Amino acid sequence: MKCKYGRKVFRDFLKCEYSEENIMFWLACEDLKRESDPEMIEEKARLIYEDFISILSPREVSLDSRVREIINKNMIEPTPNTFDEAQLQIYTLMHRDSYPRFINSQAYRQLAQLPTSSRKTSAT
Repeated sequence: MKCKYGRKVFRDFLKCEYSEENIMFWLACEDLKRESDPEMIEEKARLIYEDFISILSPREVSLDSRVREIINKNMIEPTPNTFDEAQLQIYTLMHRDSYPRFINSQAYRQLAQLPTSSRKTSAT
């Protein structure tokens, strides 16, 4: 997740698996964590909620009810860490489920064959 190019290849892989929303949510949470303006924090948190948490969203991420309750409480007064529990849950899902399939995919094999100088790092 540290390598920009690795994230792009992983995201393309997730798109093919119809689970791109997971990395999009993770990246949106990372963006929110870098925000310091209270008005922007509130706006970004609202957009993240609408795009990935709301049951009406076509890009809804899969979260358990405990995490959804935490988010709903946090949305009363959003902070850069409003979605930390959800982000961890989605990261864990990708780490345990999607990433192992990615490692065994053709896309990863092609990435792994690039000369070292062409890659920032081999880790995603």
